[in-house]
Order: sequence, then structure tokens, then C-alpha cells
Amino acid sequence: MADNSKIEWTDATWNPVRGCVKLSPGCKHCYAETFAERFRGVPGHPYEQGFDLKLIPGKLAEPLRWKASKRVFVNSMSDLFLDDVPEAYIETVARVMALADWHTFQVLTKRAERMRRLLSTRLAFAARLPNVWWGVSVEDRKYGLPRVKHLQAAPARVRFLSIEPLLEDLGPVDFTGIDGVIVGGESGAKARPLDPEWVRSVREQCDAAGVAFFFKQWGGKRKAAAGRVLDGRTYDALPRSTAAPFPDEARRPRLLDDAEALAAPWLSPPGVISAAASA
Repeated sequence: MADNSKIEWTDATWNPVRGCVKLSPGCKHCYAETFAERFRGVPGHPYEQGFDLKLIPGKLAEPLRWKASKRVFVNSMSDLFLDDVPEAYIETVARVMALADWHTFQVLTKRAERMRRLLSTRLAFAARLPNVWWGVSVEDRKYGLPRVKHLQAAPARVRFLSIEPLLEDLGPVDFTGIDGVIVGGESGAKARPLDPEWVRSVREQCDAAGVAFFFKQWGGKRKAAAGRVLDGRTYDALPRSTAAPFPDEARRPRLLDDAEALAAPWLSPPGVISAAASA
């Protein structure tokens, strides 16, 4: 967790799940895996198990302890809709987001089919929350664009795309029902190249469709030096926030108690998922 994130399009990260499984070409140089695996085997470290999947119920109530409203990237070190994350746990995460309605939560997945199904069923209560953005990652035509169709078919109130790392020209994209698009290049020693024309194509299509466009970075080996200026300017547009006002000091402790009650079945006994919780 970081309640002050360096990611350009968010304020904080919240990780009630850690670890993931690679799914498509965008995962090849995963920053989260690289970070987590550095600490595999380090006794007592949060990533002692490296990038193996792990539920972190002790983090569930965390956003209710923060003392200011934030944009919150959910599971920057995982994917909430991984197959092995129990539906009941995903629902608990969503109910915490519903409680903490003064934050704007940004949920991003590559498992678009599972997200679509759950937003239409078990997570229907959360699909239309004004303070939750539901998004998919897009890196190319083969794997990324089909995720957009699943997102468009999901009954989400706010939908966004993270087109990062952008690995090729996407060609024509249907942005119907999409509220915001974030584009960026890959960073790190093995970063794959980003052609400016690929970015311009997405920008122009967003402009034509009236979709908020955010350019995150050029990336590369020295991403700070490469910066995030596109054609002489920065692009910082995001969907409009519709989060509730920050609660008063009388209400917030009660909501924190509610969030801790949601987390309790996953914490007792410690480290074991109860039969009731996993149902």
C-alpha cells in the first residue's frame, strides 16, 4: 500500500490481494513481479512468497483509515479478478469501496470476462457506484481489444482503459461507453519501443469520441528523462470524479467499524479462509 503514489493517474494504491499470473504480452516485463520477486525468501517481508497469489485481508479496511479523499488504484500489485481469488473476497473488496464512497477507486483487470460476469451478477450492487471506475488493460489488437468489448458490455457506470504498455498500432477502436483512456509506453531495461504515431492515433480517436485522454509516459530505460510530453504538451484528462464528500469525524469511525466487520471472516483464524467467507 502507498497512500501517496508516484503513478501519474492516481493518488494512492491499495492491495488487498498480492501476486498475479502472466496472461498476455503486456505482462512480459511486469513491474510488480520484478519488484516482488526481489524479496522472495526474505523472512518477514510482505513479499516473502515473491509474486505468488496471496489474499491480504488485513488491508481490507485500510482506505477508511486515510484522512483525505483520494483516487485509489486497486491492486497495483495484482489483479482482483484472477481466477483463484474467491468471488466472496472480490465482493468484500467491492463492499469496502461502497462504504468508502469519498474515495474514487480505479479497478483495472486483464480478466475482462470474469469482471463482466460478476458485475452482472454478484457485484451488481457495485457496478453502478459513482465512485468506482472499472477498467481493462489493453496492449495490442489480439489480446487487448477483445477486453474492451467485455468492458463495454458490463453494466459499469464509469469505464476506463489503461493502454499500457502500448505495443502496436491499435487501428480503429470503438470507444463507445468508455469514459477515459490512459496511454503509456513500457519502462525498464528491456522496455519495448513506443511509436509516437500509435499514441497520436489513440489521442485523435479519443478526441473524436469525446473521451478523456491521459498520456502517462514515453517509458524506455530512463522514463524520467523521456517524460510525458506529447506534441509539445501534457495530456491529463481523466473521467470526472463523482465521489461523495469526506465524512465527518462522527460518521467515519462507524464506517471503519463496518469495514472491519466485513474483513473479520477472512481474518479469523489468522491466515485461514473460513468456509463461510469462501462460499
